[in-house]
Amino acid sequence: MHLLIMRHGEAGWHSLDQDRTLTEAGRQQVAQCATEIAKSPWRPEKIWTSPYVRARQTAAIVSEILNCPVEEKSFITPEDDPGLCLNALLENKHSPLMLVSHMPLVGALSTLLVDGHRRGIPFMTAQAVVLDMPVVGPGCADLKTQFLP
Repeated sequence: MHLLIMRHGEAGWHSLDQDRTLTEAGRQQVAQCATEIAKSPWRPEKIWTSPYVRARQTAAIVSEILNCPVEEKSFITPEDDPGLCLNALLENKHSPLMLVSHMPLVGALSTLLVDGHRRGIPFMTAQAVVLDMPVVGPGCADLKTQFLP
């Protein structure tokens, strides 16, 4: 399975974290990154997105550029346990699959899949990585490439 993990684009501030929206610079970052993904062999079959506004906006931009369906998932918000996502990945039939979420989840999930721990690596806004997982599980993925805005 190939998994693309992407952090949402740059977002402005709002009193409620889940209502933060992308800035114009954030929209441009996402479009730039999605355009590079479109040229790659890892175009996703499906996009999973967090229900937070900035992640849904990011997924919508990527979806339009890649002509790919989006499905909202409640278990990929910033503070969710990456183990919940791992459980869902075990049931997933789509590959490549893209996941659009937030820090610290994207960092924790990436290190869980590559290194088998949850300490997390930093992600820039609109950054995406591609993981190759012959078997879905902790420590079973290899980092193939990354896309930076």
